[in-house]
Amino acid sequence: MPLSPGQWQKALAADRLDAVYMLAGEQLLVLEAADALRARARELGYGEREVFDVGQHFDWNDLARAGASMSLFASRRLIDLRLPTGRPGIEGAKAITAFCADPPPDVTLLVTAMEWSSKHDGAWSRKLDTSGTMVVFNAPRPGEWSSWIGARLASRGLSATPDAIALLAERVEGNLLAAAQEIDKLAVLHGEGRIDAAEMETLVADSARYDVFKLTDAAFLGDGARALRILAGLRSEGDELLALMGWLVNQLQLALRLANAQNFAAQAKTERLWQAREQLFRQALRRAPRDHWLQCLARASRIDRMVKGREAGNPWQEAERLIAAIAEPRAARALA
Repeated sequence: MPLSPGQWQKALAADRLDAVYMLAGEQLLVLEAADALRARARELGYGEREVFDVGQHFDWNDLARAGASMSLFASRRLIDLRLPTGRPGIEGAKAITAFCADPPPDVTLLVTAMEWSSKHDGAWSRKLDTSGTMVVFNAPRPGEWSSWIGARLASRGLSATPDAIALLAERVEGNLLAAAQEIDKLAVLHGEGRIDAAEMETLVADSARYDVFKLTDAAFLGDGARALRILAGLRSEGDELLALMGWLVNQLQLALRLANAQNFAAQAKTERLWQAREQLFRQALRRAPRDHWLQCLARASRIDRMVKGREAGNPWQEAERLIAAIAEPRAARALA
């Protein structure tokens, strides 16, 4: 049975490596785990590494030849087999199964796969699992992001307030690589210590002059002129309207959930809004009733259909009208 990421850390500390490892799943986590295994191999005296990138015309006989060959320079060798799709095909499955059935002495096979699900599982992967160590790395679930970010910050000598962590989680929106890059940037820009929400807001900004987060913040704050300037900037920088609308719909749905709630503060807590964001939505909801946000959400869905070519119209022009209506409900007549 595959190990959990926590069990993997303990397994990595063993004084000897297994004959075969498979690390599969979320790309960033797989790459980091593979780096850790390579480092451990060097510590244990593995002096030679052979890398195979599996492509369309890969010769699987190379794996058998690599396992059987004698090294002139090292007593222990690591074979690094990179299987991006997680699908070795018939010949590959046979080759991996054969290696697992009779692994060469002083040779360890590391298989990495950046795509993995239950559909990838097969007799070859089950044989690998029983012959060595298999770990599947999944991205954090929605409710796990805060703890993942907190642990990642701690590994870089940093800590952050709950509001700051919530802000970062919102900004990276489920993108593990983006989260890791932002945390690495924080380690350089902030140094060790505790980061509050205001500092996080300053430090974790999009590298571009304009970003979709500033757009929605300006619109919900009622600063229509600034929001429209940001929208124009995003358009001039070549941003895709489809991606922008995805975030805007997300925020309008959030506004609607808050508008429907009997207890705003309790719902804001459920949504894990940090204080400044809570205040932003509180002010927005004071400017317009629930029906206004329903109308905005319907218009956003229509713009989405325009972008996808499913409805006629000028999506950028409609987006301008929508932003104006979010910022100033009296401008909602522009939606007609």
